[in-house]
Amino acid sequence: MYISTRGGVAPVTASKAIYQGLAPDGGLFVPETVPSVSKDFVAKLADLSYRDLAKEIFSLYLDDFTKEEIYKVVTSAYGDNFDDREIAPLHGLDCSRYILELWHGPTAAFKDMALQALPYLLTTSMAKQEPDKEVVILVATSGDTGKAALEGFSDVDKTRIIVFYPNGGVSEVQRLQMVTTTGNNTSVIAVEGNFDDCQNGVKAIFNDGNFAEKLEEKGYRLSSANSINWGRLLPQIVYYFKAYGALVKRGAIQAGETMDVVVPTGNFGNILAAYYGKAMGLPIGKLICASNKNKVLTDVLNTGEYNRNREFFRTVSPSMDILISSNFERFVFEMNGRDSRSVCDLFDALTKDGVYHLDEATAKRMSEIMCGYYVDEEATLETIGKTYQENHYLIDTHTAVAVNALGQYRAAGNSEKVTVIDSTANPYKFNQAVYEAINQSGAADKMNEFEISAALEQQTGVKIHRGLLDLDQKEVLHKKVVEKENMQSAVAEILGV
Repeated sequence: MYISTRGGVAPVTASKAIYQGLAPDGGLFVPETVPSVSKDFVAKLADLSYRDLAKEIFSLYLDDFTKEEIYKVVTSAYGDNFDDREIAPLHGLDCSRYILELWHGPTAAFKDMALQALPYLLTTSMAKQEPDKEVVILVATSGDTGKAALEGFSDVDKTRIIVFYPNGGVSEVQRLQMVTTTGNNTSVIAVEGNFDDCQNGVKAIFNDGNFAEKLEEKGYRLSSANSINWGRLLPQIVYYFKAYGALVKRGAIQAGETMDVVVPTGNFGNILAAYYGKAMGLPIGKLICASNKNKVLTDVLNTGEYNRNREFFRTVSPSMDILISSNFERFVFEMNGRDSRSVCDLFDALTKDGVYHLDEATAKRMSEIMCGYYVDEEATLETIGKTYQENHYLIDTHTAVAVNALGQYRAAGNSEKVTVIDSTANPYKFNQAVYEAINQSGAADKMNEFEISAALEQQTGVKIHRGLLDLDQKEVLHKKVVEKENMQSAVAEILGV
């Protein structure tokens, strides 16, 4: 069963939590009890395929799904749609740093790891809850979630998907991936604002009871593909178990030995999935939260103060250009002893004043599990160049933030145990920054996105990801731009409400 971080709703089944997306009280669903795995299970990880592992993990969390339903979800989600048989392969930079490549899915970003599964999780949940309804997926994206969700839900029966992205706040490759999306049930809308504006707008739509009633009358039910939906978060837990098994298989660690994990983090879902893996019994030591110049998470982990009242920066790692990290609420809930009243007070303060302060005990528990570092623009680009020169390995801007944060962590005298570094995007998704990082600033000034990709491929020999080919040859199908105040009106217009 699943409960809300705000404590205002009775426990619900897994299918209802996934179907609803956001809890009716405005909170986020979490499992009533986090399941645990045995040492014997950890010991056999090296022998499990990605599909088999996903079936094992899903079965621990989806009590009202049958074995056959879970099998269908997993086999549909993880197959030829990924360009590597391992689904999430490990690449060793050296004997203690391993890159977990999470971008082998159809849209070249880690969001595929969950969003290839979510449509099947959601449609199965729909059939159990309200089979006569049509579900409307609302998505706020800082770049990667949008296309991954569109790819997953395009032409899925009895679903509509509407994606909002910040106008000018995503890379050109990311924008073209979204606005050229086909599918009779897809809509993509640019918002005059930043990602937080998009995310707040989507949450406001979810929390508008009158609008929900109008949608119900038309046969629609709102849900989310953002990581506020447990169905998005659950599949992300799997790849940490897979990474651990891969390390054991190659002899980098012994079964039972701990590994550290560093994650480039925006909305906090990816690193939260690692936390749940650790809470289940996966031998994870320290979780290192890596942020860019928008370092609100670094600050709260180091000081206990979450303060969104600060300048917002557009950076070369735009998927982390976020000041309100929604999934941090789940982490606060887990760290404060699951005190929902305290969570309500904290997040009411965040809404009202833009700031809250963690109590000393909660902050201490957090620091025992997780630490935060941030990386500025110059250091991000330097890290891309250094990694390519020293390791002959090409990384994107977000992965570079994680690599650099790990360097800072170790330079501070911390453990140099074997560490998994999440690589969240293929380098070609941020090709201009990557190209200039391994050449020089301004090297791409006279080239467009596609000329840059061609030059990068010729220089490095790294093939352009199949999901990024020929975007300039595809027709732009989604051209709508709205002010942030008009997001709900846009949804109403699309749905004819």
